Amino acid sequence: MSILPPTGAGALGEPELEATAVAEPGAVTVIIPTFNESGNVRELLRQLTDAVPARLPCEVIFVDDSTDDTPEVIVSAAQDCPFPVEVIHRQTPEGGLGGAVVEGLRAAGSDWIVVMDADLQHPPALVPDLVAAGERERADLVVASRYISGGSRAGLAGGYRVAVSRAATWLAKGLFPARLRGISDPMSGFFAIRRSAVTAEALRPLGYKILLELAVRCRPEQPAEVPFVFRDRFAGESKSSAREGLRFLRHLVELRTASPFARMAAFGLIGLTGFVPNLLALYGLTMAGLHYLPAEVLANQFGVAWNFLLIETLLFRNRRAHRHWADRVGRFALLANADLLLRIPLIAFFVSQLGMAVLAATALALLATFVLRFVGTEALVYLPKRQRVRSGNRGQRGKGRAAAGRRGGPVADRVAGAGAGAGAERIEGVEIIEGGAARWEH
Repeated sequence: MSILPPTGAGALGEPELEATAVAEPGAVTVIIPTFNESGNVRELLRQLTDAVPARLPCEVIFVDDSTDDTPEVIVSAAQDCPFPVEVIHRQTPEGGLGGAVVEGLRAAGSDWIVVMDADLQHPPALVPDLVAAGERERADLVVASRYISGGSRAGLAGGYRVAVSRAATWLAKGLFPARLRGISDPMSGFFAIRRSAVTAEALRPLGYKILLELAVRCRPEQPAEVPFVFRDRFAGESKSSAREGLRFLRHLVELRTASPFARMAAFGLIGLTGFVPNLLALYGLTMAGLHYLPAEVLANQFGVAWNFLLIETLLFRNRRAHRHWADRVGRFALLANADLLLRIPLIAFFVSQLGMAVLAATALALLATFVLRFVGTEALVYLPKRQRVRSGNRGQRGKGRAAAGRRGGPVADRVAGAGAGAGAERIEGVEIIEGGAARWEH
């Protein structure tokens, strides 16, 4: 991590740092996630310098996942900025662009936070207007929208990207009509939000649609909108891809199934799709002359495998790290086949006593045991393991929390970095670059 003191600071940077030690009312932290954006950084900081400091106090936090020289370019370009600039370089880009923004949210020290891209498709001159609209309308969230009067999506390259953007917008608003009420452009990556409206611990982003994540999980009150013209990229290439589109769809599923009742509904829908391989296998086995009861046992394994793959991919993707995959497979199969032990007597009863057809009896028995399967799967397969706390480690964890709590926002780090002596040294993983201009934390 590197922290740059304001230009013009003294040897220790004390006068300027003391003046910004507590964020002023209405001050703004601009969070900019970057991935190989070295060609855009200088122009972005120049436009921010022209637009923002004259109207309100600001600081800029870059959260960088780059594999090129973007961090070094930021450090160099920031020397000419009249406001503090911080770079957080992540070795592991967890959560994609959305995860980078969450990292910046944790570091922000101002009343207002503005999130924008580094490619200059979001006009820096609009940053003060977003904050002003929030103060004027007493909104917790202000979205820069392409879809209200005065806005435009001109920078979207080609009809395909336009169609994908509109389809994603309609899908998101259809799935979350209440949470996205008053937000015409939930796919926007340019917005301002009050720091008090953000609960970073509640966020679990996946991909680049961080506004959707914030709106659904944090539920900011009274959203407002400001029109903006989505511009062409200044330099570099778009990071949009089919892979990001799939991550967006998985993100929608995770958001929609955040509550137990929603997860149970999704579990049921996945279970319904499992009817297809189950019944097809049963039909093939019985047509081959196998008695329907052993055929049920074998056909069930096809449905189990199908359901497990869908549940792993769509429903419990963010809980897979709690257990080894072999443990999850074994538990899921055990539950499914234990369920079969209950289902087989039911099927036999429906067939022999009620005279039902085998396929109809199977479908009815599957429905009857659905709730038990969901509760067992969630509790025994995907519920996190309980962690035993050893008495000898308690002090260490408390010590770690205390160290993290002393951070005091980005300003505290700038104070620590500004007092570095000449030369470079490495202390507990921290390298102080000559002159105290930057601090890197690996």
